[in-house]
Amino acid sequence: MDPVIVVGAGPVGLALSLALAAQGVPSVLLDEDPDNDETRPARTVVLREDTAAFLERLGCKALRDEGLRWSGWRSVRRRQVVRELSLGEDPVPGSEVPAAPVHVPQHALVRGLRDAVAAQELVQTAGPSRIDTLEQDPAGVTVHTREPGSTWWRGSYLVGCDGARSTVRKLLDIRFPGRTAVERHAVAALRAELPRPGEAVLHRSPPWRTGGAEVTARPLPDDVWRLDWLLPARGELVTPDALVTRVRDTLAGWCGETPPYELLDTGVYTLHHRLARRWRVKRSFLAGDAAHLLGALGTQGLDEGLRDAENLAWKLALAWHHGASDALLDSYQAERRAAVAARLRAADQSLPILRGGGGLRTLVPGSARGHDTLLMDGHLGCGPLGAPPSYALSPLAPARSEAHASVGTPPGAPVADVRVTAPDGTPVRLRERLGQGQLLVVLVAPGTGVWDRRHWMRAGVMPRLAEAVAGLPVKAELLVAESYPGASAHTVLLVRPDGHLVEAFSGVRPAELFAAADAARGGAARTAVRADRTADVN
Repeated sequence: MDPVIVVGAGPVGLALSLALAAQGVPSVLLDEDPDNDETRPARTVVLREDTAAFLERLGCKALRDEGLRWSGWRSVRRRQVVRELSLGEDPVPGSEVPAAPVHVPQHALVRGLRDAVAAQELVQTAGPSRIDTLEQDPAGVTVHTREPGSTWWRGSYLVGCDGARSTVRKLLDIRFPGRTAVERHAVAALRAELPRPGEAVLHRSPPWRTGGAEVTARPLPDDVWRLDWLLPARGELVTPDALVTRVRDTLAGWCGETPPYELLDTGVYTLHHRLARRWRVKRSFLAGDAAHLLGALGTQGLDEGLRDAENLAWKLALAWHHGASDALLDSYQAERRAAVAARLRAADQSLPILRGGGGLRTLVPGSARGHDTLLMDGHLGCGPLGAPPSYALSPLAPARSEAHASVGTPPGAPVADVRVTAPDGTPVRLRERLGQGQLLVVLVAPGTGVWDRRHWMRAGVMPRLAEAVAGLPVKAELLVAESYPGASAHTVLLVRPDGHLVEAFSGVRPAELFAAADAARGGAARTAVRADRTADVN
């Protein structure tokens, strides 16, 4: 079968090719500008816990080598601390302490992904390659790249990860409506010894000159900081001299006097909010900035682009290896477009409250603390502005059965990263088993950690559960956990390859487990499963 064609070699395209390769699917990565390795210290990304874990599974070492996990977060209004929060690098599943985001220069992230791609035999890179023709038929996709790398390429599927000005989106004639200039920021990267290293801080209404409405300071390794100043959406040009004045005023206002610093990079960027009307046309898909633009109020567009890649990769892998229903492939747009639309809606509803003076803000109850919590959510990946999405209304969701068990994770939400025992007896984290092209079946069995695996594999419910897993309509791996938030003994969890919970059952329910796995692959109608088809096993 022909490889998958991935158009665009930014972070999303690189991650998608690696995710496909991890599931045994070859891809051709068309890189428009392979020599564009510009180093821009002021261009950085903040990755939440789930997207950082996704990249680490793909072999990207940049997060560990060149990224920094924040130790804490502070919100300050006119020098008064409104909110202060310690961040956990490895928080206890189910706790209210947010996991620390990873802050990394984007050029370092891209370099780390390129290094991982170079070591992957299933990914073929070609560049410079800019497509000008896209044709589809029932068996695949054909594209033509213009000079200097003029050639024809044939693929089983195609994914456009080619950015906001996506050629793929234009060739598919997909509209890209939205809002222009939602926010505008001046930004600087500098090296300096500043107070409370490792801790990000948001200054709202800072009392110093040129502070504006809001200044964010986010640390990077080696005493490097990225500073952002919120600007009027449409205003005067920010000259280099004016930006240097902002740097000095901010450092003096923050530290009491301007400390020695080395200015590394500066810039001004404008944020837009847009959402493509369609994310799939036959065998072609959109992902990342080609499908959506967001980023106001601390939200991160790259987070959503990486979630696109993880969501789409396992579905294309199943289609490539075994064939797939339209329901499975259509679920990519149904799940991801709805999730991004909800994020954009939350940001658009919050903007008048947080940025406006009057209007909706005067009608919304809440204090400065509440407003700062909203902003913190966007920066740290919490709440409607930042939390990982849930796909509770997915077309792949199975019908609720009487065997359903309530656990700390609702169906459709990302599972907690608990410790599990792999089939070979190795203790691992649950997230380490994701992205391998198979469902995960997790049995909650307290006490198994102190038993010899040779004994509990042949005891209790394990033999029947192992038989049920072997008979599922798609490949699945059986794991055992000593505990899971909110779950009782002998609860069985069915987890998708991208880490979202399909369903949880009380005891071993082979028929219900089969039906849920079939629904997760898009192979069954959402019909109720009768509880009397199988007896409870507890």
